[in-house]
Amino acid sequence: MFKTLSRVALALSLGAVSGTALAQSGEISAQDANKQFVVDLGIGAIAQPRYESADSYLIYPMPIISVGRFYLPGLGQVVDGRRKSGVFFFPSFNFIGERKASDSTDLTGTSTVDWALELGLGGGFRTEHFRAFAELRQGINGHTGQVGQLGLDGIIYPSDKWEVSFGPRASFASGEYMDTYFGVTATEAANSGGRLTQYDPGAGFKSVGLAARGSYDWNDDVRLHIRGTYDRLIGDAADSPIAEAGSKDQFSLGVGVSYRFAFDIF
Repeated sequence: MFKTLSRVALALSLGAVSGTALAQSGEISAQDANKQFVVDLGIGAIAQPRYESADSYLIYPMPIISVGRFYLPGLGQVVDGRRKSGVFFFPSFNFIGERKASDSTDLTGTSTVDWALELGLGGGFRTEHFRAFAELRQGINGHTGQVGQLGLDGIIYPSDKWEVSFGPRASFASGEYMDTYFGVTATEAANSGGRLTQYDPGAGFKSVGLAARGSYDWNDDVRLHIRGTYDRLIGDAADSPIAEAGSKDQFSLGVGVSYRFAFDIF
């Protein structure tokens, strides 16, 4: 029974929206509605801060993944692509690039922070015009703390081809995460030449903000996507000497395109 429920949760997770990497699920055509699997795959680009609290920006690749229909033998069509209300689950993941002192004069004296991969799970409830969710991720490599987000979205459909969502966000992190990206050791403070002071942040909420995204059906298979976010660092994150030297206001803007694949396996 537990294995069956785990498979259902995994299947449901593949059909939801998550973070910067996943696209919103669009309407499925009558032809695709007869397929066991409907998967949108694509790529885009996103401009975002060089590192958290930076005042300089870089452009990064943005993967786009969405599953509209998903079939499991013995369970059937566990994600049917038609239901627009109810409980949902989704995989949550994020990649943070290496941070080193040479990235900015604001980081003078700080030690290098290796790249980190964050893996986790999220869940929530949605209706046709409303979505609420929470997600939690575990850090691997660069940090071993936990980080999560709470979100609330309104969803509108300006036309048959457009789906637009927007709403507030709040992110939180464990003490280990905060110490890795916002803390300053005594050695780092000494090496900074007076730019930074020693700082030991604690766990808690680290930012609040807004997110918006839109998807346009170019045709039955091709979708265009755009997303933007604004986050304001708060609490111990905002009080960090690194944030004081950089920027507490963080923006991102991404665009991309995805193609829909519909197929049967079983």
